Amino acid sequence: MKYMLLVCGDDTADASGMAPVEPWVDDLGDRRVRLHGHRLAPPDRAVTVRVRGGEVLRSDGPFAETKEYVAGFDLLECDSMEEAIEAAARHPVAGIGALEVRPFWEDEDAEARIRALDAELTSAARERDADRMTACYAPDATAFLDGRKHRGADALRKSFGELLTGVTGPVTREVLDFRVHVDESIAFGHALVRLRATRAVGTRINDLMCVTTGYRNAGLRWLITHEHASRTSEERS
Repeated sequence: MKYMLLVCGDDTADASGMAPVEPWVDDLGDRRVRLHGHRLAPPDRAVTVRVRGGEVLRSDGPFAETKEYVAGFDLLECDSMEEAIEAAARHPVAGIGALEVRPFWEDEDAEARIRALDAELTSAARERDADRMTACYAPDATAFLDGRKHRGADALRKSFGELLTGVTGPVTREVLDFRVHVDESIAFGHALVRLRATRAVGTRINDLMCVTTGYRNAGLRWLITHEHASRTSEERS
């Protein structure tokens, strides 16, 4: 399960004797407990935004005037809250400030949503729907297909349209092996995909491709942002 550590500094604390944070980062990173993190600029560079009566109200500085402030964050993946607390207790700032440990919502299954996106791509190909296929990609996506580079939704839609108009009947996209690694707002997938179809001239397409895909969390859904497909074999009859 993922946990967010909010690293809270204290303006009144003496940080001169604080241990460096790098060993903590390196240790948890080597054990793949810490996934990501970063320092934040000091509170005097913050801007607080409110909207009241349709008017945007901006004020310089943090939301609350307090000696404690969020100085940074770390994203952990732990088996339990106890493990996350243990990691937080070892953070150097814990000795002079505080760390808030907060679990992520549990109703998000990013890998399942990515696999559903891949299933939608398969279904759209079978139904010969270039628009549905294109909708699986981000507007600024880049794809390397058939040895050609396609950048942007319009280029992808044209490529899919050319494929679909050049064949008759359904296009079968069979995913033989699909592995996904998710890291918060981005993900990477590796798959073996077999593409079968019959060309308008009567010859058959039977391509086995290695496909590497990059995904981005677009807020309400995941989208493909980068794809590279290389043919490993082709059979014609």
